[in-house]
Amino acid sequence: MRDGGGVLSSSPVRRDDAALNEQWARVRARLQAEVGEVEYRTWLKQVALAGVDGDEVTVILPTRFLRDWVNKEYGELITAFWQAENPKIRHVDIRTQPSRGTAPNLAEPEPVTPVANAPAAAGAAPRSELVAPLDQRFTFDTFVVGKPNEFAYACARRVAESPATPGFNPLFLYGGVGLGKTHLMHAIAWELSTKRTGAAPVSVAYMSAEKFMYRFINALRSQSTLEFKNELRSVDVLMIDDLQFLIGKDNTQEEFFHTFNALVDAGKQIVISADKSPSDLSGLEDRLRTRLGCGMVADLHATTFELRISILEAKASRAGVDVPGKVLEFLARKITSNVRELEGALNRLVAHANLFDRQLTMETAHEVLHDVLKAYDRKVTIQEIQKRVADHYNIRVAEMSSARRARNIARPRQVAMYLAKQLTSKSLPDIGRHFGDRDHTTVMHAVSRVTELMSQDAAFGEDVELLRRMLES
Repeated sequence: MRDGGGVLSSSPVRRDDAALNEQWARVRARLQAEVGEVEYRTWLKQVALAGVDGDEVTVILPTRFLRDWVNKEYGELITAFWQAENPKIRHVDIRTQPSRGTAPNLAEPEPVTPVANAPAAAGAAPRSELVAPLDQRFTFDTFVVGKPNEFAYACARRVAESPATPGFNPLFLYGGVGLGKTHLMHAIAWELSTKRTGAAPVSVAYMSAEKFMYRFINALRSQSTLEFKNELRSVDVLMIDDLQFLIGKDNTQEEFFHTFNALVDAGKQIVISADKSPSDLSGLEDRLRTRLGCGMVADLHATTFELRISILEAKASRAGVDVPGKVLEFLARKITSNVRELEGALNRLVAHANLFDRQLTMETAHEVLHDVLKAYDRKVTIQEIQKRVADHYNIRVAEMSSARRARNIARPRQVAMYLAKQLTSKSLPDIGRHFGDRDHTTVMHAVSRVTELMSQDAAFGEDVELLRRMLES
């Protein structure tokens, strides 16, 4: 990836190449799918294709500021997606648009369906045909660990340090969007392919389930299925991201099942990620679902407020930016469901402050992120929380305010108090008044007790997080 630092020169370009336009459309769609709608609209929508000269693609932006920002934050990502679309491409030159140019923008490409789990930023990997580009940001060192993800992180580190350890093969990571599954997958691949010292080289095949399917279909069409099977089954570690994509693809599931068995039987490591646990992936063959659950299954829970603060602090520190604590707390309380959107909001806020030389304040955050915050601005009431929790635990809403202390009543009441503290701006005394005029210390105890139980009991933690998501939706 190159950055000429100036306006677009008169280097040879091909702007009328239909195949090139189609590749660019797919690159844009992958960028949008990878970074999210808000971040894409803020930084990448204005990126335009100028043309190609040999193995170099030139893209342009209207200002030097945008050019520098996109080059720093997304240059490797754009390069990786181009290389995935066209292996002949070796460089992407990011420049500013000329005032009077010899190479005007191509027409805005027609929107295409974003490709699931598109590859991320380019990184060295030993088997180019089998390893999707790895994002250099996604390492173990940059993964922020907290209660919701510490078990998955520990399992990933164990596999990276000692592949095919009994009990950890396969490793199945699952969780919602933006919780860190792909980050851990890339971190494992980086560790195995580039950082292991004093150990025999490890060959890693890392790809999305979609890529696996496409390669299998191409092998069928070209009558080269034997080569496809041999290539995949010769690796030491097979990593498949977003396995849920194979739901409903019976022939591809069949091939994956046999590949899975061949590798496990040969003592090779398999790492899988999906949005749900193996038992919840309805649409997969029973025998495949059973095999996926026979190793280590680790989930990444929804982030807590404390983890979101840690993520924001780490990102601000890496960027060398001093963000006031109140602003970080505001973002962590408002943007709760997706870490990518959380980081994208911080990127946008910092860039705006730098561009206009403004202080990072609460007022700035409200002004710059008004469209993002609007989506998270639904007010949850304590009455709504009480009703939802009562329905979930099959008790009467009136029990929330009663004096009864039976466990089947007290525990749901504590959960409701915990959610009221997390999802509303009410003070502890205010919350207590909604629960039969209880003292604020009772609410504090309830919050502390539920937090403790969530860390100790995974099923209970999933229950509470489910209630939270239902209330926030």
